[in-house]
Amino acid sequence: MSITTPDDEAARWDSARAGDSAAFGAIFDLHRNRVFHQAQRMLPTIHDAEDITAATFLEAWRRRESVRVVDGSVIGWLLVTANYLARNLDRSRRRYRTLLDQMREPDHTVDPADDVADRLDTQSMTGRVRDALSRLSKRDQDIITLCLVQQLSTADAAAVLSVPAGTVKSRLSRAKQRLAADVLATLDNESSRTGGAR
Repeated sequence: MSITTPDDEAARWDSARAGDSAAFGAIFDLHRNRVFHQAQRMLPTIHDAEDITAATFLEAWRRRESVRVVDGSVIGWLLVTANYLARNLDRSRRRYRTLLDQMREPDHTVDPADDVADRLDTQSMTGRVRDALSRLSKRDQDIITLCLVQQLSTADAAAVLSVPAGTVKSRLSRAKQRLAADVLATLDNESSRTGGAR
């Protein structure tokens, strides 16, 4: 039986919480695409997004007793968990790259201009926004994910994050300003390094 209303989802989640794997499968079918697309926004490859999607639902099953249901849905919890897991993956990769860089012999033959040109050729606006999003605080990332990307209501986002609705509005306003400023600064920086060409 498919899930068509918040009441259906809430009932399925109650069954899943009691250990019903078929009910959990219905929740997975309902929300996997939204979780996957959110993971894609946070990570550079489809493979990474698939891994984070699987890990998110594994966490939901493992922690099903404590998953927060808001307005009959678990989607807010799933999205915030996907963000958390994506940040952890990114941090561990950065640590690994730093370790490799420390072990590598310096390459004195690389022309920095080639590196700039390659990055400008390959980095799309989507990449710039994803990079800017990754530089925001956890709190800002979660607010933008819930309110802008997934378009949850202010009240639902407030319930997911356990803060007042007014706090969500003010945090969202500041997060949007910081995200826009970061993207514009990146574009300006790239333009100045390349003599005005974008």
